Formats: sequence, structure tokens, C-alpha cells
Amino acid sequence: MEIILATHNLDKSKELQESLRGSKIKILTLSDFPEIGEIVEDGNSLEENAFIKSRTVFNLTKIPTISDDTGLEVDALNGAPGIYSARYAGINASYTDNVNKMLNQLKNVDKNLRTATFKTVVTFVSNDLELVSEGSVKGFITEKPSGNSGFGYDPIFYVMEKNKTFSEMNINEKKECSHRGKAIANLKQLFKENNIF
Repeated sequence: MEIILATHNLDKSKELQESLRGSKIKILTLSDFPEIGEIVEDGNSLEENAFIKSRTVFNLTKIPTISDDTGLEVDALNGAPGIYSARYAGINASYTDNVNKMLNQLKNVDKNLRTATFKTVVTFVSNDLELVSEGSVKGFITEKPSGNSGFGYDPIFYVMEKNKTFSEMNINEKKECSHRGKAIANLKQLFKENNIF
């Protein structure tokens, strides 16, 4: 069976594909459908944004579609940037721009108060079924980037149970404990319960 991952983000696509590896799914991405341009995510929550993408792509292709939306919620910033994580430093912000803004905002915040939660909501839309799952991981924001793997806020998101940032983990290590890995694992369980694949 074919499934589309509704993202133009190659880093995110790589992680999602790794998490789905081993299931009987042929994975397509939006690069296989160049006629589908950017999809405006104007929802008020991670779930709304994920469904906007998965419903839009399914309606255009009639191929079952998975989408996710991810947000970093920093306690000292009252839960910001949340749904605006990807464009925290502006609409066309780079990963580095967002990281630098975050570090600047937390410049004088004590280490004990730099706690944060990474959340991912994953949605699945097909002809007769819609599913939603989520995953989250708690950590804290470091004072400077560390590690060369991953993307986004990975260099400054430190996971206590692993004693390292996401960027210091390989893709399999990150999959085990990350918000996205947990959300996909929960989705696979829903697939099983609904006799999909």
C-alpha cells in the first residue's frame, strides 16, 4: 500500500520514513507530487495544522496521507514558540536563526528554569478513516548548541534520560526517545487496531 508523507521538509521526511521502516508501506513524499505547492498551516493547534496538511494532500491525490506538526514549548517563555516553532525567527527563518533567537531569549534564564517539552502530533487520512496520535518528550534548552546530527532545535534540546542533545544522537537513538518517534509508534498501534496493513 502507498502512503504519502505530507511534508516538504526533507529532514522531517527522513525521520518519518525511518520510523515507518519495516511496515508494508511504500512511502511517497511531496517531492513525488511537484504540482502540490506549499500548504498554508493556519490552524490554532498542532493537531489542526497536521490535519490541514493530511486532508489537503489526500483530497488532491486520493492516496492515504500522513502528516505531522511539531512544536517546542519552553516553560520560561510561557509555552512559546509552540505552533510557531518553525517560523519563530520569521517566516523564512533558518534552523540557525530560530536557535539563535531562542538562546537570546533565554540568555539570563537559570539552567533549572530552561525546561521544555517537544510535542509532535501525527495525523492519517484515508478514504474512510482519520487517525491522530501524539508523542512528547521533556528536556531543557542548553546554553549553546552541541552535536552535529538532527535539525531544527535539536542542537539545544537536551534529553535527561540520554544525557545528550538530540543532535548528539544518531537517528536510531533519537527515534527511541523523540516526540516524533513516539507519535509514529502510537500511530502504528492505531493501524494495528484498525487492521490497516
